[in-house]
Amino acid sequence: MEHAIIIAGSMIGAGLAIGLAAIGAGVGDGSVTAKAVEGMARQPEAKGAIMVNMLISVGLIEALPIIAAVIALVLVFANPFLK
Repeated sequence: MEHAIIIAGSMIGAGLAIGLAAIGAGVGDGSVTAKAVEGMARQPEAKGAIMVNMLISVGLIEALPIIAAVIALVLVFANPFLK
């Protein structure tokens, strides 16, 4: 019985981890992109620097769902909570 509860909790945790990470990354990407477009509209001469900073920020934000996916895969396939 304990084994089934641990597996069920791990599956729920994995789903929540991926879902919340995807939502957070979507909100973060939208916010960064909106502010970058706003900055480019205000100062077109700084477009190159703003674009580079935006792409670095989006890359770092997108690392979060990848890390969450790895954690979810560990919870599902190599569960450290099982004996």
